[in-house]
Amino acid sequence: MSTLTKNLKVLSHRLTPKYLLTRLAGFLAARDLGKTTTFFINVFINKYKIDMSEANQENPASYHTFNDFFTRTLKPGMRPIDENEASIVMPVDGTMAEFGETKFDRLIAAKGQDYSLRNLLGGSCDYQDFSNGNFACIYLSPSNYHRIHMPIDGTLKKMVYIPGKFYSVNPTYVEAIDELFTKNERVVCFFDTKAGPMAMVLVGATIVGSISTSWAGVITPGNKRELKTWDYSELTTPITLKKGEEMGKFLLGSTVITCFAPNGINFANELKTAQAVKLGTVLGTIPSTNK
Repeated sequence: MSTLTKNLKVLSHRLTPKYLLTRLAGFLAARDLGKTTTFFINVFINKYKIDMSEANQENPASYHTFNDFFTRTLKPGMRPIDENEASIVMPVDGTMAEFGETKFDRLIAAKGQDYSLRNLLGGSCDYQDFSNGNFACIYLSPSNYHRIHMPIDGTLKKMVYIPGKFYSVNPTYVEAIDELFTKNERVVCFFDTKAGPMAMVLVGATIVGSISTSWAGVITPGNKRELKTWDYSELTTPITLKKGEEMGKFLLGSTVITCFAPNGINFANELKTAQAVKLGTVLGTIPSTNK
């Protein structure tokens, strides 16, 4: 793609009424439109070459809404979770967009797009737990399985909804728009784990109808587009999720950024940017000093 073509594409995307488009898409995707729904599901399957043999329900006509199809569950055993007690696993299917270090208040990305850790996590003082730690950013394309799972056992401490823009998280726009992930709508979940504090950032995007979690249901879209915090640290019965357990889902493609505290993870030696990754495979291991 030439520079001019890319610039025009980005400009067009900036001018698109993304909020209205996203809410309209979410409205339609939640409707049972009978044969029309099945038709569009089949178009989607063919366009993105989705392997329906992995799905619990293989027949497209069995899905009443597009959302039902998009958040389809997989057959047991399709994504085995690595059982090594020291392993930290991929939370989703997708493409490894970036992984690396955080230095003070910056996520250091290989392609020159650094991010403010504090802004990414909603301006919370909790960002200090992750300064000089590590992060992994995985992009989910429309073809991927869109349920999100725990990379390690964790106890939920806090959740923050951060309103924002609805830029596409396609790599073209991520590279062109400064700090895109800190501008988009997102939900941040903070956990305590045996590897130390961990934050999972679920980033919204154009036509992402909603983001939901297994403990609170649909978080976005909210009735009010204002920052909101849920404190789970004082619950009588803590919300604890096991490695590989489902913690949330996207309605249409987006991105998950997982942040680790210093000495929270040793990334797997074979890990590379731009490689396809599968839920349950090894992202890294807990350093021996944290076990």
